[in-house]
Amino acid sequence: MAIRGPRLEFSVGAFLLLTLASLLVLAVASTNKRWGLGGGHYELTARFSQIGQLKPQAPVRIGGVTVGQVTGITLDPVRFDSIVTLSLDDKYKELPNDTSAGIFTSGLLGDSYVGLQPGGSPDNFKPGDEISFTQPAVDLIQLVGKYMFSGGGDSSSPSNDTPGASAPNTEIQQ
Repeated sequence: MAIRGPRLEFSVGAFLLLTLASLLVLAVASTNKRWGLGGGHYELTARFSQIGQLKPQAPVRIGGVTVGQVTGITLDPVRFDSIVTLSLDDKYKELPNDTSAGIFTSGLLGDSYVGLQPGGSPDNFKPGDEISFTQPAVDLIQLVGKYMFSGGGDSSSPSNDTPGASAPNTEIQQ
């Protein structure tokens, strides 16, 4: 029978503390280091005809720099457009009101994000405004399918299936 000594108890306790610290670091990293304290954000909305694989909590970026996140995605029951709610950092309140928004992917098959392209208007967005200029997500699978199955043949030569095109007369007359 093994005897529990102070060294074993200390090492088990140290292991448990290290495990709890690791879980805390993981929890903070998965919430993008946001504790939910303080305002510091304002919301804008954008209307898209196609959002692809965009999900809530996706980043909002300007020039590759994360300036906020997607906080909600709803469907407009009248126009059947997707309404995306963006929460932006208060540091970027001077965003011109002719800014455009698009849905992009990180890399070829990466996660989707909302990219903002600031315009040059002297007027700025106010909290709750809607971004007017939007670009929908591009569905790569649909693009590949269109390219692969579009025919891709030479359209300059007439086909026998075309109306008005007839086969050469091969009948022998006597």
